[in-house]
Amino acid sequence: MPQESDHGQTVAAQGSRIDAYVDRYAARATGMVASEVRALFAVASRPEVVSLAGGMPYVTALPLDTVGELVADLVARRGPVALQYGSGQGDPHLREQICDVMRMEGIEANADDVVVTVGSQQALDLITRIFIDPGDVILAEGPSYVGALGTFSAYQAKVIHIAMDDEGIIPESLAQTIYALKTAGSPIKFLYTIPTFQNPAGVTLNVARRQQVLDICQRADVLIVEDNPYGMLGFDGEPMRALRADNADGVVYLGSFSKTLAPGFRVGWALAPHAIRDKLVLAMESAVLSHSSFTQLAVGQYLATQPWREQIKTFRELYRERRDAMLSSLEALMPADFTWTRPSGGFFVWATLPEGLDSKALLPRAVSERVAFVPGTGFYADGGGARHMRLSYCYPEPDRIREGVRRLAGVIEQELRLRDTFGTGSSPDHIGVDTPGPDLA
Repeated sequence: MPQESDHGQTVAAQGSRIDAYVDRYAARATGMVASEVRALFAVASRPEVVSLAGGMPYVTALPLDTVGELVADLVARRGPVALQYGSGQGDPHLREQICDVMRMEGIEANADDVVVTVGSQQALDLITRIFIDPGDVILAEGPSYVGALGTFSAYQAKVIHIAMDDEGIIPESLAQTIYALKTAGSPIKFLYTIPTFQNPAGVTLNVARRQQVLDICQRADVLIVEDNPYGMLGFDGEPMRALRADNADGVVYLGSFSKTLAPGFRVGWALAPHAIRDKLVLAMESAVLSHSSFTQLAVGQYLATQPWREQIKTFRELYRERRDAMLSSLEALMPADFTWTRPSGGFFVWATLPEGLDSKALLPRAVSERVAFVPGTGFYADGGGARHMRLSYCYPEPDRIREGVRRLAGVIEQELRLRDTFGTGSSPDHIGVDTPGPDLA
């Protein structure tokens, strides 16, 4: 069996290293590690396990027959174009349609400033690639999206977390952090934020704070990268006004069709000021030469022929029902000192365990009771978040959510009894348990 050396390198039983290439990797490769979320996939996908872990959209709610006919029609009518190389910046007509989509969030943009990407994750990777040298500072909410932290780590950035509460980023914390870094001579490359229905916390930056964050960053000359995959999926009223709507020059906006259509198309985009846009196109071309013409044209045809706004409303009502099932179950079943956020949209609830419990130590017992969640440590670059967990309500049916919360509550009650008896929430059978495992942003 493989063993681990004193230096953390995997070695074979005979003493030889399994990875013969370890000494040849670039220094940045040491930052490429499996995320807390992706490590759960094998467990969370078992049918007997209620997964409150992965952020998988409920694509079954799409009119799949219609989507299938749309794709077949695309191949029949435009196959030679759809199956050919395309532009590195993306299909021009789709970029115009993307501008129509962003208009729902108050953004007035020119299609020439849009770069289509392989999901918004690639847009984030490209932005990081063109801005970050090893050791450069990125500001990010604490907690923050695990996929972003993985990208930042791969490019050897130094992530400084900004405190949040139930209303999003705390502007005073942002201003103080910027001042301290600038005083210390540490230049800040950008602020990364998910201001609407944040992943993982589920909170939304309120209107007053949005303007404060924009003002603080503008005065300090700090670029904002606004990641907004969930903005259309609010449960109360119209979509919130994006940060980019009020600052065209100081905000790079990242969007995606993964949550409002389907992640399998892998179509996202970046809206950027002209100079950044040019660099993004060059970086895109060097990464993949050109995006998939097929998926771009399929998404474009969907937007042109289907009632996509009505489909978003369908998703919103479906996720609202599941959010309500989770919140009501937490209220009914969890101990008094277990707390959680109350999202008004998106996919996630951020929960805080009672004092003395550790979410990562709790996970093996939870999996043995057939329920999965994501430990909070995966959402902090500095190893914080031990008392927190992310609970996702987007994929399971409401009754499965209720059952998952019931199972989780039972595990937490067990841990509390252990804590009160032994002074710790981790029993001996937790030690050394290696839980495989939820892809999924």
